[in-house]
Amino acid sequence: MPVLANIPSLFYFWPENILVLGILAIVVVGMVRKRQCRRTVGGITLGTCVLSLAATLVTADGTSRGIFGGVIARDPFSDFFKILFLVTTAVVGLVALRARDTVDYRDNDRDASEFYALTLSATLGMNLMAASTDLLMAFLSLEFVSIISYVLSGFTRGSRRSAEASLKYVIYGGVASGAMLYGMSLLYGIAGSTDLTVIRAAAAQAPALLVICAVALCMAGFGYKIAAVPFHMWCPDVYEGAPTPVTAFLSVGPKAAGFALLLRFFTGAVPAEMLAAGEQLSRSPWTLFFAAVAVATMTLGNLAALAQKNLKRLLAYSSIAHAGYLLMGVAVGTPAGRQAILFYLAVYLLMNLAAFTVVLAMAEDGVGESISDYAGLGYRAPFAAVAMSISLFSLTGLPPFAGFVGKYYLFAAVIQRGMDGGGSLFYLMAVIGVLNSAVSLYYYARIMKAMYLEKFDAAAFPVAVYPVHKAVLGVLVLPTIVLGLYWSPLISWVEGSLAVWMPAAASHAAATAALLR
Repeated sequence: MPVLANIPSLFYFWPENILVLGILAIVVVGMVRKRQCRRTVGGITLGTCVLSLAATLVTADGTSRGIFGGVIARDPFSDFFKILFLVTTAVVGLVALRARDTVDYRDNDRDASEFYALTLSATLGMNLMAASTDLLMAFLSLEFVSIISYVLSGFTRGSRRSAEASLKYVIYGGVASGAMLYGMSLLYGIAGSTDLTVIRAAAAQAPALLVICAVALCMAGFGYKIAAVPFHMWCPDVYEGAPTPVTAFLSVGPKAAGFALLLRFFTGAVPAEMLAAGEQLSRSPWTLFFAAVAVATMTLGNLAALAQKNLKRLLAYSSIAHAGYLLMGVAVGTPAGRQAILFYLAVYLLMNLAAFTVVLAMAEDGVGESISDYAGLGYRAPFAAVAMSISLFSLTGLPPFAGFVGKYYLFAAVIQRGMDGGGSLFYLMAVIGVLNSAVSLYYYARIMKAMYLEKFDAAAFPVAVYPVHKAVLGVLVLPTIVLGLYWSPLISWVEGSLAVWMPAAASHAAATAALLR
């Protein structure tokens, strides 16, 4: 991969430069026009996302290169995630235009500029996470996103629940970051460099136990960001206590960035012989490790969700379970597994943001967050109820929705790995994944039962849904349906994003994709 100096790198850094300019513009508007600026800064945020997306597409040429001396990669893999982050930020920015718990439009748009500036800043940090090829840059970008996430979680002033969410997030995040930094220091001691490729070469010659301990400590930071067991403890409390737009943002953006950094780290820094399941488990423990974490994460998430009555808390445990499904792709360790991860993250963005948009839209008209508060929603707000139902069916993995195709690719990659000599471990993991999907249908069905089958107070009829929320729901739900019927463009994009990043895996990924079609 060619490495560019600082000046030539600026051309390929335009997506991030535009984000910085957008952040500065919002700060200036917030200082000059402190009142009634919600639509202005919201428009700047949306415009910044569009321009950054355009810059990403214009400067992308399908090749991989290191920029700013090689600490950041500009390749199709990072471009894939940049587009996901920009779409997430644009959607959250739109729904937040009518969100009292973030931008209080009843009080002259208080905190509007701060919220949108922080959201764009988090997007900048996530872009750097997905592109990091250096341990120092990976840690700084992850911490940058984490600190902004702490602030956003406690963004609702005067709310004890929001303050509690932020405090718990800080405590758990600090412990995870400390463990990860210690692991990175061990890797630096092994290689004498923070560059991932240098670490990979040095780790192949280092004592296996030392490398395993260092990588396991690094997993604390990655596991915390993706809410994997046992680093999931913050997730339910933060999702419930944070403002709903922030919860929607955290459930998709930082989670996807965590998986991007995880894939970048394990394919860039860990020697190949340590990634494949072999006879010497002492030198190749990661398949078993990720399989165990995946099973524990999806099982805990789904079982804990069964008892939840608060909708945001239920979706938090659902998010944990989906991290477990995604970790199956990491455990597989093949091009097909990585392809399934990227595909699933793209469709997860659509269905999860749609579910949280419904929660936000209902809260704006006084509907509570409890499942019982959604009684009769199918009659009180038919459009929102249908959108929620489609999202939940897709999250479950039922056809003909995009979530079914995403899970199909994940399970197919796991089974194929077992057929290729991986052993019964992968078959067992696939069976547990299918059983967990069946469990998830129960608690998702509870929500739909409340919306369509439970009695409701006629005095609460109907529920008003603001036009901006209806528009966002339409934009999210439509591709959720379309991608469940025709997903070739998305899988082709995913293949291209991985093929250039890992040329040796291109032919295998293409063959697997053709077989799955």
